Amino acid sequence: MEVNTSAARPYAKAAFEEAREKSTVEQWSALLGFVSQVLSDPLMQRITKDPRISSERLTSLLLDICGERIFTEADNFIRLLVDAERLLLAPEIARLFEEYRAATEGVAEIEVVSAYELDAEEERSITAAMQQRLGKRVDVSKRVDKALIGGVVIRVGDHVIDASLRGQLEKLAGQFR
Repeated sequence: MEVNTSAARPYAKAAFEEAREKSTVEQWSALLGFVSQVLSDPLMQRITKDPRISSERLTSLLLDICGERIFTEADNFIRLLVDAERLLLAPEIARLFEEYRAATEGVAEIEVVSAYELDAEEERSITAAMQQRLGKRVDVSKRVDKALIGGVVIRVGDHVIDASLRGQLEKLAGQFR
């Protein structure tokens, strides 16, 4: 995943700077999200990896799928990704683009993974603690992972706060190795 992030970062940064300069952040965000969705389809992934499909054909197919969502800069961007054989980085580019957007807007996006569904008070408490810690407003996405046993794992960009029981047990086990 780190390799994908490193490879995707310059593309995401360039797209974001272009979007800010032209005041088209919302348009870019929607397009990158859509392209990510299209490329997450297993059939589309096979097509993008098929050596029999020329880059021109792949570009044409993707631009046709995007339809009216496409605009000049995005057309060029997609062509660049295809030519550089970086098209499958689109989901990571979209994720990084949204991180840049959130940072510019003074918002931190955090993911809270818990062993069980959080109640409203637990969510409010985590949100308040993270807002205080980060000094920004936070948008929280939640996910349940029963393998955590108890507690939570909080992801903020590349940073992870592991307050899960599983994480604590793994840390403890590591001390005895």
